[in-house]
Parts: sequence; C-alpha cells; structure tokens
Amino acid sequence: MPIYEYKCAECEHQFEKLQKISDDPLKDCPECNNPSLKKLVSAAGFRLKGKGWYETDFKSGTKRNVAESDSKSPSSASKDTSACSSCK
Repeated sequence: MPIYEYKCAECEHQFEKLQKISDDPLKDCPECNNPSLKKLVSAAGFRLKGKGWYETDFKSGTKRNVAESDSKSPSSASKDTSACSSCK
C-alpha cells in the first residue's frame, strides 16, 4: 500500500497517510479541519503486507543461502553456462 504525503495550504500541517491506490485523496486537514489539503509529490513509499516477502520464509532444513543451495543441486549441473563467463 502506498504512503502519501499531504500538506495543508491553510495551517501548513504536513503528514503521511497510508492509503489504497483506489482511495480518493484526502481533502480535510486533521489539524484545522479546513478542506485545503494538497497531495505532495515526493519519493514513493510503500509497505509490504502478508507472508512470503522474506528470503527466510522459503528456506527449509539446513539451507543457509538460497543461491548457495541452488548451485549444489543436480539440476544446476545440466544447465548450459557456456555463454556466461561469470557463471563458472
């Protein structure tokens, strides 16, 4: 979900709000209650929710590094790496 930044044109109160992309922009300032909020253009911020966002969620057994364990698997030996000098 994106985090939007707002600033009131009346009292200059500035804050961030976590909103869905489909939500309408806020209009009323929480400080002065005037309908003078403006959405600011700023660096995008977002929050990831749910399970499965971490590398550790996919590890099983004694695996320490997913990339490390993939290079030891039998299926990786059958891959053609002749075009990639850094793959050897």
